[in-house]
Amino acid sequence: MKIAVLGTGAIGSSIGADLTAAGYDVMLIDQWPAHVEAMKTRGLVVTMPTGREETRVRVVHLCEMKMLESSFDLLFLAAKSYDTPWMVEFIKPYLKPTGVLVSVQNSLNDEWIAPVIGYERDIGCVIELSAELYEPGQVKRNTDRERTWYALGELHGRVTPRVQEIAHILGAAGKTGVTQNIWGAKWTKLTVNSMSQAVAGVLGMFEGEIPDHPKLLDLCIRLGKEALQVGAALGYCMEPIFGLGPEAFLGTPDEVLETSLKTLLSHIGRRSRNSTLQDHLKGRKSEIDFLNGLVVKKGREAGIPTPLNEAMVGLTRQIEQKSLRPDPANLPLLERLLER
Repeated sequence: MKIAVLGTGAIGSSIGADLTAAGYDVMLIDQWPAHVEAMKTRGLVVTMPTGREETRVRVVHLCEMKMLESSFDLLFLAAKSYDTPWMVEFIKPYLKPTGVLVSVQNSLNDEWIAPVIGYERDIGCVIELSAELYEPGQVKRNTDRERTWYALGELHGRVTPRVQEIAHILGAAGKTGVTQNIWGAKWTKLTVNSMSQAVAGVLGMFEGEIPDHPKLLDLCIRLGKEALQVGAALGYCMEPIFGLGPEAFLGTPDEVLETSLKTLLSHIGRRSRNSTLQDHLKGRKSEIDFLNGLVVKKGREAGIPTPLNEAMVGLTRQIEQKSLRPDPANLPLLERLLER
């Protein structure tokens, strides 16, 4: 099986290194020239809590694809959500007729992937992998393979041999499971992301520090409850994720949300920067429109108000526009949201 990883930021690099080390035929494809050249020259270095690993990988620039006669059976897409549409169009000619794409991304990217390549060629995935990338060829992975978790599922909900095979392959990069409710699992992950991504980004803090502040935890739960209400109105059935069992979802909505968030934070550790904060520190666009912003958009479609998520989108955009900087000094801004 020929495998490609398109988009080798922190997540894609981690997966690509693991699959390569496991002996799979893997090609990494990326658009950051310095990162690609560093991997070509020195290999890929991934530092985890369990140690440092160096892997020689096959990697190409996006522009080099036109000169290669390559086609893939399996593609892992690990790009930013806002880059998804054009990247799927770009890679479509390189997928074999029976090839499939797995979106190892946040948000509901399958909604705009499937219409491009066909619903039968799109496999849904929920990912729990925390990693950071600041220097070319150097990845700081916060969750080792024991604390990394993926749920895979066919969009139609049936369990098929191919999704089980992909789960086995991805098992080289972490723990895996197959779900018959991939849409519910993805909305559950979106809900958890809406609770903490923007909050930690606005405050410039490690996500693992959130439980230390009762008011912040309260805000996170209220953000999550808005997302839960929207999901219920749209017909999503919540699904235990992060390796949690069904019993973890038997409590009240507040208890379920707090358990899910604290489980995620315990896996990634106290000194992890989430992707939104990394984007702020790098001075680039975040995925806010595909996280809290998507909750707001879907809420309007369902007629469910989402004022807290809308406020977090506004604060995040202020940071992107340089009128606000990520800083703990922004805490009063978040406390005023609760007072409303």
